[in-house]
Amino acid sequence: MAALEAVKFIKPNDIVGLGTGSTAYYAILEIGKLVAQGLHIQGVPTSVQTANLATSLNIPLLNLEEVNVIDLTIDGADEFTSRLQLIKGGGGALFREKIVASLTKMEIIIADAAKQVELLGKFKVPVEVVPMALKLAKQQIDALGGTSELRQKAGQTFITDNGNYILDSDFGLIEEPAILSEQLNQIEGVLAHGLFIGLTSMVIVGHDETTTIYHRN
Repeated sequence: MAALEAVKFIKPNDIVGLGTGSTAYYAILEIGKLVAQGLHIQGVPTSVQTANLATSLNIPLLNLEEVNVIDLTIDGADEFTSRLQLIKGGGGALFREKIVASLTKMEIIIADAAKQVELLGKFKVPVEVVPMALKLAKQQIDALGGTSELRQKAGQTFITDNGNYILDSDFGLIEEPAILSEQLNQIEGVLAHGLFIGLTSMVIVGHDETTTIYHRN
């Protein structure tokens, strides 16, 4: 329901950021249907997985480096608050997702009601780290009061599309996510982290047959 509502905001000839993850998947499928019906847009994928899906649906794509401004992006979140603060990166695409969000005029997050929280932090904060800086980054995250674990997948270290590692970092419930965001930004070797602050225009929450929309104040 949230994905279908979000797609309604797309206009002909828009450049559209295509998110990554289980919720964004539904939006991309719907965009593929609209393209097949004659809608002209260009997509900017946030991951190799999304690029492959979009290509299979014949959605025309642009490389991120070709784009100066993105009209609208539809993406998911692992957690969000009514203040439109997010944790993203459960799928491992947080770096590209954050670049796309930063270039976007209207960032629309789609989610189900279970993702809404009073305070961020039940979901661990993903931190993408350059491999050679892994030890330093982990020490600095620990110094900020976090406990981090190197992400594993199928028994092996998870590698992002950019060739980096992810430290899933538990800070408990986060009272001041904007402050923590800036502190993580200062750590050498950290490429990106999953706190998305001040980047979201609206969150559309899907229920059984309805949606609720939270707008940026």
